[in-house]
Amino acid sequence: MPTFAVEEKVAPKSLLRHRPIGETASQSETGRSSTRKRSTNVTSAIEIVKPRASRTRDDIAEWKYTPASEKIATVPGSQSKAKGRTTQTSSVSQAKKTLARRRSLGKVHPLFYLGGGMVAMLILWMILSVVSGWFTAAWDDLQYGRPRTFQIDARVGHNEQAGTPSHFIALNLNGHIEIIEFPGGDASHARVYIGPQLYGSQADLTPVTLTFADVNGDHKLDMIVNFQGSHIVYINSQGGFRPALPSEQPQIEAALHRLGQ
Repeated sequence: MPTFAVEEKVAPKSLLRHRPIGETASQSETGRSSTRKRSTNVTSAIEIVKPRASRTRDDIAEWKYTPASEKIATVPGSQSKAKGRTTQTSSVSQAKKTLARRRSLGKVHPLFYLGGGMVAMLILWMILSVVSGWFTAAWDDLQYGRPRTFQIDARVGHNEQAGTPSHFIALNLNGHIEIIEFPGGDASHARVYIGPQLYGSQADLTPVTLTFADVNGDHKLDMIVNFQGSHIVYINSQGGFRPALPSEQPQIEAALHRLGQ
């Protein structure tokens, strides 16, 4: 009778791997479920996240700009440091502003100095003019008083038989020139000669002086009235003085030039 040999059949390793027995099977099933869950989570995460090319900065919180003051405020114990840094920054900025201001002041156009010099000269000239005018007026007050008065004695041949010279007084009375003559010093025979009216600022303070010289060659002293750099000549004639005629002007001008007046 034939005999059959019984051979033990062993399952392939692939089958054992995919078909565990007992606790191993449950553990593998648990691992599979967790793997499936992880894969599902990864897949969902990948599906939720937008592609980088289509995302804007507003969609991502990390890309949003946060001011430095807010960042410092969120850090505990950083407020004092922020104040110190702010004070340092303000002092540095103030120093920079001061330096920039000094540099801007240093860069001045040359015409500024020229204009400043001209203004200073103008102010100095005005001050000198005022001082000079005041000094002149004070000196004239000492010499001629107010109203301006000038007196002189001269021998002109008018009632001078007693040997007393004639006395002359030249007045600037409110800008009007008046000359008073006392022939031979006698006030009872006084004569008054009216001169021109003066115009201009402070015309009443202009001094009027008298000089005597022979300007027409008749050997008699003629009277020359001087004021404001001008001259008026009165000719000595017939015991008194008269204004010069136009025909006598060339001879008078030559005589005045010779006398240096």
